[in-house]
Amino acid sequence: MTEITYSNTLNRLEEILAELEEGKKGVDELTDLVKEASRLVKLCKNKLKTTEEEIQKSFEEE
Repeated sequence: MTEITYSNTLNRLEEILAELEEGKKGVDELTDLVKEASRLVKLCKNKLKTTEEEIQKSFEEE
């Protein structure tokens, strides 16, 4: 299984966007893709928040 990294997550979101833009998916597939995209966006947001907090802490420690 692919490691869950920010980069991999962003790549998958781009793949999902391309699939949605094609317009060839059925309703069930669309629902699944949107749910997956939502989960991936949350992962990205959490990673960015964590990174920001780590950077702030490193400046506070100096």
